Amino acid sequence: MSKAIGLLLILAMLVHIIRPLGLPGLKRRADFWKVAVAAIVIWSVTLLVRDFS
Repeated sequence: MSKAIGLLLILAMLVHIIRPLGLPGLKRRADFWKVAVAAIVIWSVTLLVRDFS
C-alpha cells in the first residue's frame, strides 16, 4: 500500500509539472515540491495520532 501511495504522489508531482493543478497554493509549475511537503506533513501527523491513540 505504501508503494502505491508513493507512486501516486510522484504521479501527482509529474502531472503538476506538466499542467499546474490550479489548487490554492499550487498555481505555478515551480510549486510541485509543495505536494511532497504536504504528504510528509500528513504522514507525520498520522504517525503522531496513531501513537497517542
